[in-house]
Amino acid sequence: MNFLPQLAAIAGVMLLACASPGPDMLAVTSHAFGRRRAGLFAAAGIATSHVLWATLAVFGLGLILAQLAWLYEGIRIAGAIYLVYLGAKTLMSLRQSSGAAAAPAAAAKTASSAHSYRRGLLVGLTNPKAAAFFGSLFVTLLPAHAPMWVHGATVATVGAVSITWFTAMALLFSTGSVQRGYQKLRRPVDAVMGSVLVALGARLALDH
Repeated sequence: MNFLPQLAAIAGVMLLACASPGPDMLAVTSHAFGRRRAGLFAAAGIATSHVLWATLAVFGLGLILAQLAWLYEGIRIAGAIYLVYLGAKTLMSLRQSSGAAAAPAAAAKTASSAHSYRRGLLVGLTNPKAAAFFGSLFVTLLPAHAPMWVHGATVATVGAVSITWFTAMALLFSTGSVQRGYQKLRRPVDAVMGSVLVALGARLALDH
């Protein structure tokens, strides 16, 4: 049986999910504004979280997790707290004088590569909707009793699409022209990003 159409459909849906605005995109772009290397490692962290969620979904754990209300709620609250923390930290950095070497968007400029990776990973892992998304994606698009190599190819497809998209975003938002524009508008851009992160966190906390 030819499974290429299903894999292509999964790649298309995954690309749309990656391109949609949300915490994943903000995590990558905010780090890329500060330093290209930080953006690339944040992108790797996000992609790793997607591979982990996809792997869980392959074994049916994604749908099981979505049905465990207490565990889903725990991940939801943890994700909300983390997003609010990142947003608040960004907003607090605005209190520094404009002439100081302030760290843009959650201290991305001074963050180590490992720190940027961990932040990307945590943002991806604390998104409770990822469990339902990947679980429903695989159930909808993959035929029942598909061979294991198809599941492996599916996880690889998810990882390839995720790392390709977010790496491209990290490279785009760390280009010289974008960097120069960001330096001129750092404070309003950070204010918007911080506010959006706090709003996303609050929405996630209140979203049942």
